[in-house]
Amino acid sequence: MLMLGNEAVARGAYEAGCTVATAYPGTPSTEITEYIAQKYDEIYSEWAPNEKVALEVAIGASIIGARAMCSMKHVGLNVAADPLFTASYTGVGGGLVICVADDPGMHSSQNEQDTRMLGIASKVMVLEPSDSQECKDFVKEAFSLSELFDTPVIVRLSTRVSHSQSIVEIADRNDYTYKKYEKNPLKYVMMPAMARKRHVEVVKRLSKIKEFAESCGLNKIEMNDTKI
Repeated sequence: MLMLGNEAVARGAYEAGCTVATAYPGTPSTEITEYIAQKYDEIYSEWAPNEKVALEVAIGASIIGARAMCSMKHVGLNVAADPLFTASYTGVGGGLVICVADDPGMHSSQNEQDTRMLGIASKVMVLEPSDSQECKDFVKEAFSLSELFDTPVIVRLSTRVSHSQSIVEIADRNDYTYKKYEKNPLKYVMMPAMARKRHVEVVKRLSKIKEFAESCGLNKIEMNDTKI
């Protein structure tokens, strides 16, 4: 099936069993939530007043055990930085995926930013698809990795990936079962005493993620030219 990159992101969320999708609109990310709202009744979707609120709603859904996705453009992640950095410490309940569409060349933005740098700063995983098939596949993988490593996962898109079309193989929806919510203030209430303990877990998690990144099949080199 021929799909826009953003359409494939929406499809990946659907196939992964996502049940909550939040966003604040902004090119080149807007179509993600538009496609979800138009095509997938199984996913509750909403536009938020801003990116911070959008991410906080998705975090809340994740904490109670749902798979949740939040979408925005690159400058929106600045607005959502507060909950992003804290969610890195708390970890997740159900998988939490944050799709951020960067805009190299500033086709519809006031500046350029590289979301991968915020991924490093916030100590969360970042996946970067290169075409529509990878958009779908990486979003599905992001939900699994989020739960495996107890971390939000950023899927970093760019204008050309979001707005180009390529062939995508689709699959059925995963019947994801909500994780049972368990009250755990030591994990989810980031007062200083708890945050310091969670920081230790974040450091441990980064070591595990590094080991995974160096051995998984997601990272590959496609050689074009040996000239640098």
